[in-house]
Amino acid sequence: MALIEGDTEDLAQVARAAQAWHGGLALSDIRQAAPFVHLTGRFDVPDHDPVRLTASEWQHLRTEASERDWPEYHALIEAAYAEPALRSLYPFTSHWTLRFSTTTRPYLSLVGPCLLAHEADRYTVSRGFTGSGLIAQATTAQEAVAAAVRELPSGLGPVTSGAVRAEDRRELSS
Repeated sequence: MALIEGDTEDLAQVARAAQAWHGGLALSDIRQAAPFVHLTGRFDVPDHDPVRLTASEWQHLRTEASERDWPEYHALIEAAYAEPALRSLYPFTSHWTLRFSTTTRPYLSLVGPCLLAHEADRYTVSRGFTGSGLIAQATTAQEAVAAAVRELPSGLGPVTSGAVRAEDRRELSS
């Protein structure tokens, strides 16, 4: 999970960024040490509020999708974000497949189907992240999102924290 990103051909700047990170500099201060970096905004929620972490992850996905030369993927992310039932879930991708969770990272609780954009206005909605368990094929992102929403279980509450709780740590160490 990238918290900072950037491009440079100056390896000395890369070393300065790594040294700043290793030295414990705040993310915002790393940019001063290595001007080529920019903050991704991911997980930039001081109180780790799950609803705000969800909003932060959606913003990251939307930004990332807008920077790709893949209009179908961008359309899929935007259509999913426009749907309140999906926007209230924690979004994540794996191999460009959009998935959802009722908890934030690091311990995700998967819910609902997987959405995959192809080229030439084709979308797959499936139960498995590789396209297995086909639910629907669609020609628009909105159709794919509508099919996904129909597959969501009822009664989903607000997103909760996926962080390890103190009682979980005790169980793991026993």
